[in-house]
Amino acid sequence: MFGFSLSKLLFTIAVVLVVWYGFKMVGRLDRKRKAQARKPARRVSNPAPAEAAAGDAEDMIACAVCGTYVSSLGARSCGRDDCPYPG
Repeated sequence: MFGFSLSKLLFTIAVVLVVWYGFKMVGRLDRKRKAQARKPARRVSNPAPAEAAAGDAEDMIACAVCGTYVSSLGARSCGRDDCPYPG
């Protein structure tokens, strides 16, 4: 009933090896995922403001003089004398 045979022994060894290498593969994938999450984001040649870099949306408002849309947080003058925004 509980006799050892070569086929039972080989099957048990095969199951142990599959489980062992399965755990190693899962651990390796987890380490890669964590290392990739720790990597800093790629730098862009024209970096965006800190608000936009964080992934938040930024409100835009239309200039009353020229009609172009400018950032509501850091609006700058368009160069016209009657522009309502500072420098």
